[in-house]
Amino acid sequence: MQGSLVRISQCLAMVLSLLVAQGSLCFSIPSALATENETSPALELQNGFNRIAEKVGPAVVSISTEQVEKVREYYRGNPHYRPDREQFFEEFFRQYEEGAPTREQKRFGLGSGVVIDESGLILTNEHVIANADKIMVTFSDGREVEGVVQGKDKRSDLAVIKVDVEGLTAAQLGNSDLVRTGHWAIALGNPFGIVGSGTENVGPEPTLTVGVVSATNRSLPRTPHMNRDFTGLIQTDAAINPGNSGGPLLNIKGEVIGINVAIFSSSRGYEGIGFAIPTNKVQRLLENLKEGRTVSYGWLGVQVQPMTQNLADHFKVEPHQGVLVYTVLPKGPADEAKMRSGDVLMRYNDTPIRSVNDLIQAVSFTQPGEGVTVLVLRDGKEKKLTVRIGDSESQMPEAEELNSPKVSESWRGMHVAGISPVAIEKFNLPFDTSGVIVIKVDADSPAGEAGLRAGDRIVEINEQSVKSFDDYEKRVRGVKGDVLVKTTRGYLVIQSEK
Repeated sequence: MQGSLVRISQCLAMVLSLLVAQGSLCFSIPSALATENETSPALELQNGFNRIAEKVGPAVVSISTEQVEKVREYYRGNPHYRPDREQFFEEFFRQYEEGAPTREQKRFGLGSGVVIDESGLILTNEHVIANADKIMVTFSDGREVEGVVQGKDKRSDLAVIKVDVEGLTAAQLGNSDLVRTGHWAIALGNPFGIVGSGTENVGPEPTLTVGVVSATNRSLPRTPHMNRDFTGLIQTDAAINPGNSGGPLLNIKGEVIGINVAIFSSSRGYEGIGFAIPTNKVQRLLENLKEGRTVSYGWLGVQVQPMTQNLADHFKVEPHQGVLVYTVLPKGPADEAKMRSGDVLMRYNDTPIRSVNDLIQAVSFTQPGEGVTVLVLRDGKEKKLTVRIGDSESQMPEAEELNSPKVSESWRGMHVAGISPVAIEKFNLPFDTSGVIVIKVDADSPAGEAGLRAGDRIVEINEQSVKSFDDYEKRVRGVKGDVLVKTTRGYLVIQSEK
């Protein structure tokens, strides 16, 4: 009988080994069998997760933020009332009754972070601390202190905050280039702001969830007014929920391979698809963030599209070999180098370009002012161009250089310009965009008080469409009283100037 039990135990151990190798643990081993084989794969794996929690847990923090904003008081008897409007819009317009008082309202946010230096530097997402008036950091030993922003970069969605605390444990950053699909992935953080109260001997430990790397080099779409570079991400099925943002994604060694940044969900909860910024991408920006310096990104000044099968056949190249240039922005680096619309961009220095993301990554991490060699295919012949890369912030044409023949005079504290290729590039707009772009807003003006900001696209004024600059001038000419303005972010009411 005893021999049979031993054989059964050995068979179960073999089956378990196969399941572990495939990343699937769907059952637990009875304790009686487990104690006969203390070195079983299941126990070794369990002990490994436990060691990671003990080693890295103290470096993971909860971040809570507070922001104070002014809002108009709820006010009845609004002259903008119309019975055919839906209730949502009626509630919205009530806030904009002329002369309505304002009050301060506090907004709160939650996220996670990871200590990367014992001196008190904490890495997190920029969106976790964006516009915060107060940042509070809670450690796993129960300490709660106020933090300050050391450096931040909206495009990469990364930030470093500083706390004045001694005796901190720092996590180790790993090499995300070694990450492969199927590797273990362990997420640490504080989903939904849940932080344990701790005990006399144990602090409020972060939540640990386990999964695998589902894919690498994933990208999330860029949207207007949210110019974030969500490319080259690590995808995982480790449970990541709101509040996990800014926390670390770890490998089986307990090294940080990514910073959790987003989830793909229809319910804002866990659905098995989470994303993390790879640590090697973080490393390229970290020194600037630690020193509080502005992160500079390279700018080529072109708009490109993927090489589809039909396009590849037409230009006689292999699919996914190069990208097609369809717009060269005037006076940009590519224009100065004589690049043309219709060029197939094949190589960037020594890097083969197989996708739009390949080009974005290559250009973004080129130092502005650096000269690069770009190989293009033009009229069936290869041609090398030397391009001096520009700065996406300081060298990209500003509002007055939007290549639009018309830029408006100030109206209620805002200037607008017509849509142009440069405007499309600068504000990340669809190529067939209509309307006008807000290029400048005075802070204390009616437009500024209404919440309008540079980069907004105006498509309606007083419920009349605005498809061009001429439409805009017609709509605002001689208009009096409050004006209802529709942007791609929603409706705003701009009051008359006092």
